[in-house]
Amino acid sequence: MRKSTLLCAVSLAAVLASPAAAQELTIGLSSEPSALDPHYHNLGPNNAMRRHMFDSLVLQNEAQQLKPGLAVSWKPTDDTTWEFKLREGVTFHDGSPFTAKDVVFTVCRIPAVEDSPSSFTVYTKAITDMQIKDSHTLILKTAKPYPLLPVEVSTWGVLSAAANGVTGDIGFSTDGCTGIDSFPKTQAFNDGSQANGTGPFKFKQFTRGEKIVLERNENYWGDKPAWQTVTFRPITSNGPRVAALLAGDVDMIDKPPLQDLERIKSEGFDVAQGLSNRVIYLHFDHEQEPTPGIDGTGGKNPFKDMRVRQAVSKAINREAIVARIMGGVAVPAGELLPQGMFGSTPGATHEAYDPEGAKKLLADAGYGDGFELVLGSPNDRYINDAQIAQAVAQMLTRVGIKTEVDAMTKSTFFARRNKYEFSLYMAGWGSGTGEMSSPLRALVATRNKDKGMGGTNRGRYSNPELDAMIEEALAVVDDDKREAILRNASQVAMENYAILPLHYEVTPWAYRKGLSYTPRTDQYTIATGVKPAN
Repeated sequence: MRKSTLLCAVSLAAVLASPAAAQELTIGLSSEPSALDPHYHNLGPNNAMRRHMFDSLVLQNEAQQLKPGLAVSWKPTDDTTWEFKLREGVTFHDGSPFTAKDVVFTVCRIPAVEDSPSSFTVYTKAITDMQIKDSHTLILKTAKPYPLLPVEVSTWGVLSAAANGVTGDIGFSTDGCTGIDSFPKTQAFNDGSQANGTGPFKFKQFTRGEKIVLERNENYWGDKPAWQTVTFRPITSNGPRVAALLAGDVDMIDKPPLQDLERIKSEGFDVAQGLSNRVIYLHFDHEQEPTPGIDGTGGKNPFKDMRVRQAVSKAINREAIVARIMGGVAVPAGELLPQGMFGSTPGATHEAYDPEGAKKLLADAGYGDGFELVLGSPNDRYINDAQIAQAVAQMLTRVGIKTEVDAMTKSTFFARRNKYEFSLYMAGWGSGTGEMSSPLRALVATRNKDKGMGGTNRGRYSNPELDAMIEEALAVVDDDKREAILRNASQVAMENYAILPLHYEVTPWAYRKGLSYTPRTDQYTIATGVKPAN
């Protein structure tokens, strides 16, 4: 019996160590992308998946530092002109060559994406003209100095013009490009028919709610991934995701429940974690009157009064949320980006917990008897999101704002949020650019589609002074001056309680022995970053 058992064990080990098995990787994801279209939804899970199949001109490393991608170099040739030298010898998955025309086609397509919940135009609006100098030299023009252009081109993936029926020349215009008959629909990426990029992996299968399967691109221009096949399994419930890891059904999971980290380690698995750039925040309705989900105010919107917004902030014990809900694996937030990132304010501190001060502010604002509130929140998008929302509701109730939580799946939440159905909601933002203009421009700038401002400002906060500061920062080439302007803009937003930061997520990943992963500030789970441990 012992000999038989031993032989079985050896046989099993041989199978597990075989080259085929060694080159297969299965990852359990806490959130499923809403589409494989790289331009459909500016959302973390989508952006992470995009990087596997669709390269950008400039890449970001784990700390969001820039490095060459489809462009080998870039430089400003005057205040409003940038020259990008493109990488030669790169082919798309279908074998067609990559050229400057593909980049122009991509920028033309981004504003044409139908029903985009959060558009990538925020990262292309600065481009006023594109000129193809030659097949691998591209000239980009902006209306004014725009130092963030190399950062912004790192946020969107490049499509093939030829694969989408473009045979002749393309003429770029912000009013509508010429030489393009049509753009691919989002469904064409989901079914794989247009999932044709230059990235390290190729599309194999997408079964919504079940799995996304990718295959290694053997002709990739960069370092080839260690994995021949990668399967992403969306397992949005925490318990089943951990169970899948412990049972060996997946090799790695993202965002394991914080309360399970010690157990996971004790079972022989490894955990990597690092501070992210994602801030969890509360957003007020600054405009509607009456506003949804508010009772007891005679139809008035209490959040139009800054004293009420400040009272909400003082009522929240951020340190308690970090300690009790997040298990210490988070950092209380005083602004929209963590300390040390570009544009953050040195020494910025979070609002002190002051329930008595909150009650006084409510009384001063005419709400001494409080009012009733419904807090909107996803329950499957951010780490412990529903629990955080419940904790916030309890804290607000203690100061007289009787609060109920309306928590729902992220798809339902984002759809309702985008219809302005909440007077107060909880969500999160990760800086795609790794600096302060990203959250300021998206979350608190006045909504202006033409300028690409306020794309996720579903609280409709509007402050012309703040808008002017953000626009000024985006036109200043000098890094020191630009950072000073961004810091001042951040302080204006915080002093006006335009939005309430709660905490920054610290992101964990757990994986089986024999693997390694370097935590990313953008929280993305990237298969090329998963390495066989030495």
